[in-house]
Amino acid sequence: MANFASSCFQSVRWGLTASALACTVCLPVWADQALASKKNCMGCHALERKMVGPSYKDVAKKYAADPNASDKLALKIQQGGAGVWGPVPMPSNPQVNEKEAKTLASWILSLK
Repeated sequence: MANFASSCFQSVRWGLTASALACTVCLPVWADQALASKKNCMGCHALERKMVGPSYKDVAKKYAADPNASDKLALKIQQGGAGVWGPVPMPSNPQVNEKEAKTLASWILSLK
């Protein structure tokens, strides 16, 4: 009986470990998607496909080699921009404060 209990405990422990690992792997994707949704970013952008603006993964790829990308994107999130992704301008987002813009920029860049 002790062997059976030990075996069950081991199975549960491995199951919990696998679940925790799965959550850790998914966490970066969802970590600030809620903030992006709350600030209406998801109305023009999606994780993996172009909508009005580029996908977040395309943005991450484009800026992957730029050491100043996080600051550039945070500023663009707040002030808007034009010409980088085509003729449709990105409007400014005054509802996004500086800390939120930096959080969103870091999240976007993590989506490579």
